[in-house]
Amino acid sequence: MFSEFIIQLTTALQNPLPGKEVQIKMAPYQSKVNEKFKDRTEKAKTACVLVLLYPINNIPHIVLMKRPSYDGHHSAQVSFPGGKWELSDESFEYTALREAQEELNIEPSTVEIVGQLSPLFIPPSNFEVLPFVGICMTRPDFIKDPKEVDAILEFDVPFLLSNDAIKSKKMLLSAGFNFETPYFDIQNEVVWGATAMMLFELRTILKEN
Repeated sequence: MFSEFIIQLTTALQNPLPGKEVQIKMAPYQSKVNEKFKDRTEKAKTACVLVLLYPINNIPHIVLMKRPSYDGHHSAQVSFPGGKWELSDESFEYTALREAQEELNIEPSTVEIVGQLSPLFIPPSNFEVLPFVGICMTRPDFIKDPKEVDAILEFDVPFLLSNDAIKSKKMLLSAGFNFETPYFDIQNEVVWGATAMMLFELRTILKEN
């Protein structure tokens, strides 16, 4: 099943991507109304994340991580491994792999990048995120960096494709904003915002191919 899945995914990623039209379906409703998820600005910073798929019992799985609580935009949120592109990085792909190794002990040499999802601009932090899709033929030996990662979440692709994965709830941000948002309910964690938008594009690609 996993070998067939790799062929299916790699082929699908060579086709035109669904892009913003699909991403926006998982955007916070307030953001949809205000059209906050727009194109990047000239001064936007670049971040790169790794959407890693690997087999457990021959079933494709995905890994996410929950960040620690801190005074910042993404405190305690669930995300893909990844981070800011640095001038010393030789490529954006390198950034995604470097960050994944630092945060979750994913060895870059074991990862084959098979494509990308659509870029996504995040206005609150002024980052454009570039999601790289990678494949490992075996489950990595995940070890979390305690400074960067509070918890590791692993889930299978069949769950991502199920109707039970997506829910909706009201959220209250520290700034005092109340809004309703769709989210992925993954191991009782609320996966919303940019990560949910990228996951939904991946979900759409897999469902349509």
